[in-house]
Amino acid sequence: MRKLTYGMNVTLDGYIAAAGDDIAWGVPSDELFQWWLDQEKATGLSLYGRRLWETLSSYWPTFDQQPNATPAEVEFARNWRDTPKVVFSSTIDKADWNTRLFSGDAIAEIARLKAEDGGPMSVGGATLAGAAMRAGLIDEYVLATHPVLVGGGTPFSPALDGWVNLDLVETRTFPGGVVLTRYETRRRA
Repeated sequence: MRKLTYGMNVTLDGYIAAAGDDIAWGVPSDELFQWWLDQEKATGLSLYGRRLWETLSSYWPTFDQQPNATPAEVEFARNWRDTPKVVFSSTIDKADWNTRLFSGDAIAEIARLKAEDGGPMSVGGATLAGAAMRAGLIDEYVLATHPVLVGGGTPFSPALDGWVNLDLVETRTFPGGVVLTRYETRRRA
């Protein structure tokens, strides 16, 4: 069974984007960017909701051609293009860069993909990740908490029907006061 991870930069008050989808507060240090790159390189399949897909696909496919791109950004752009992706959307009809569109039951498809052999998967996009969270499909949560309060926006976690018990597996501090925490979902035996 494949492992499913949900990881995001997050504000201290729990938002992945401030009002108006503003993520300017979350610019990672070089060290944190490299950490995220290493995680992306270890991912066998990326699952995206439409909004996150549109954001990433407008930026990363050609970023390695920018004259000011750092070596890590070049590597991230190339890895992003090469990594297999599934975009869950019923409103777009085309996706490039090693991407498959899926417009059916997202939870059933994520469960099917988890049951396959293969490398770890990541899920991104608040709506899609929230649905996977409510369905109990996420195995690991990664939060890179930035020392900023934004007062509202898109929360990391949706309202849940019940508790999800987690075990802390890693903490790490990055430049700028960012604290990374990784948690595994505690499964009942």
